[in-house]
Amino acid sequence: MTAYIVFKNLNEGKLKPDQMLKVSEKAWKAEGSRMFLEMKKPVSVGDLVKGLIVQSGNDAAITLAESVAGSEAKFVELMNAEAKRLGMNKTTFENSTGLPGKKHLTTVNDLVTLSDALIRDFPDYYAIYSLKEFTYNGIKQPNRNLLLFRDPSVDGLKTGHTNSAGYNLIASSKRNGRRVVSVVVGTNSQEARATESSKLLNYALQNFDTPKMYQAGQAVSHIKVFKGALREVPIGFLNDEYITLPHGHGQDIVPKLETNQPVLAPIQKGAEMGVIKFMHKDKVLAEKKVYALQDVAEAGFVGKFWDSITLWFNEIFAG
Repeated sequence: MTAYIVFKNLNEGKLKPDQMLKVSEKAWKAEGSRMFLEMKKPVSVGDLVKGLIVQSGNDAAITLAESVAGSEAKFVELMNAEAKRLGMNKTTFENSTGLPGKKHLTTVNDLVTLSDALIRDFPDYYAIYSLKEFTYNGIKQPNRNLLLFRDPSVDGLKTGHTNSAGYNLIASSKRNGRRVVSVVVGTNSQEARATESSKLLNYALQNFDTPKMYQAGQAVSHIKVFKGALREVPIGFLNDEYITLPHGHGQDIVPKLETNQPVLAPIQKGAEMGVIKFMHKDKVLAEKKVYALQDVAEAGFVGKFWDSITLWFNEIFAG
């Protein structure tokens, strides 16, 4: 999450890669993994990002946090707000480094959500996760993600280790245009987390498919609009939509559209209109929100009047 917020600030121009930052005493004294910053030696944002990602530098994390928000505490507020926005509903951050804390908690599902957002939102910066080593202050440190050295399809993502959480690894592999992310937590060594991650990645790639179900902007249906200048609105997806299925079972999936009724104008393009549930027999495999693909203005007085009468009769007979 620290990297996600830093990337966001870089994209918005609030940070520059060649910008030089001062190192506070707090950052210099950071516990755990470090990139070995010096208090009297300014360091570039670009080097700090590499130190954060490749070397897992806690001193880099604090330096970046203090630069973005003025203090690590204020930065943590940004982290928690961003987690909420992304839908990481079971995550609470207490610091920028990942060191243990009573309220510093997350889940495997939330880590997948964050990983997906990072890869999707910052493809230009994601390449840093594939760096196998980084040298700062004359000290070369290798990336602790052993899969980078063993599997050419692996290009990220992040290692972690604390006494309370064990050895953890979020690994990402891209083969034949398809990306898979695995999360392994609580192992007892660097080797174990790499081995288990490799098993998961291979299992996913060999046993599941991820077909494109719908293209961005494609109308999947049209739904009736009341009190509108148009009688119906096309609905679909704002981005290409994929679904992961067991290998060879794509033909068994039935999409079921559920919309929010009645639909009243005005409608703005991009407004949420309901969901498509992907069904296998009676089981819901996935749900995807659908959106209005164009604006619909309000009808004139007469159109709204007749639709009001129609809705009134519908309500009576429904009751």
